[in-house]
Amino acid sequence: MNIRLKRAYEPAEESDGTRVLVDRLWPRGVTRARAGIDHWLKDVAPSSELRQWFGHDPGKWPEFRKRYRAELKGNPTLSELRALARSGSVTLVYAARDQQHNEAQVLKQILERNR
Repeated sequence: MNIRLKRAYEPAEESDGTRVLVDRLWPRGVTRARAGIDHWLKDVAPSSELRQWFGHDPGKWPEFRKRYRAELKGNPTLSELRALARSGSVTLVYAARDQQHNEAQVLKQILERNR
C-alpha cells in the first residue's frame, strides 16, 4: 500500500496513482482539469462544524485528531477509501496550507494502520 499526500495546488504527476480529494470543499482557484482528481470523497472529510472549530490551529491538533477519528467510525466512505488504497498507489489530495496538521495526515495514519 503506497499512500502519498499532496496539496491540491501542486501539479498532478503520473506517480501519484489514484488521486483522491479528501476535502469537503473544492480547493479555491483550482480547475477540475488542473486538479487531476480521480475521486472526490467529500463525505470522508471532517464535518463543517469540526473543520470550523479546528481552524487549522496547531494547538488544537491533538483534540482535532481525536474528534475526527470519532467522526470516521462507521463512515462507509472510509471503507471506499480503504478499497482504493488496497488496489494500488493513492495520493490523498487536500487544500490546507499546513502540511502537518490536516485531515489527510489523519487519514493516511488510519489507512497505514489498517493494512
